[in-house]
Amino acid sequence: MAEFRLQIVTPGGLEFDDNIENLIVRAVNGDVGILARHADYVVPLEIGTARVKKDGKVRVGSCNGGTLCVTDGNAKIIAFSFEWADEIDINRALDAKKRAENAMKKKTSDYELNLAKVKLKRALSRISVYENR
Repeated sequence: MAEFRLQIVTPGGLEFDDNIENLIVRAVNGDVGILARHADYVVPLEIGTARVKKDGKVRVGSCNGGTLCVTDGNAKIIAFSFEWADEIDINRALDAKKRAENAMKKKTSDYELNLAKVKLKRALSRISVYENR
């Protein structure tokens, strides 16, 4: 299968830089699949799962939003944060889920409610990635 270059960048630096066979990532309007020779493309990313296939093996990560850009046959994910399944601290993710659920019950303001919803979505993404590794 033909390959293309993928880079995953976060504020912490370069998380991944290698040739891959395909990429599936959660965009704001649903999952997007990228193969070699894909047309130039830019899309905002949602909190969700990213699947990277290299040498016939799929590696799964949790992407905390950002942007996917495909240019000249190469792809780059610029994410707010990104964690591979084997890097996720499941106890921390479960604690974050509980804190977000408790914050949602308090309903102190619309802002805090929306923030808690985003935190819950991120925790659920991390838990799902960890459990389905």
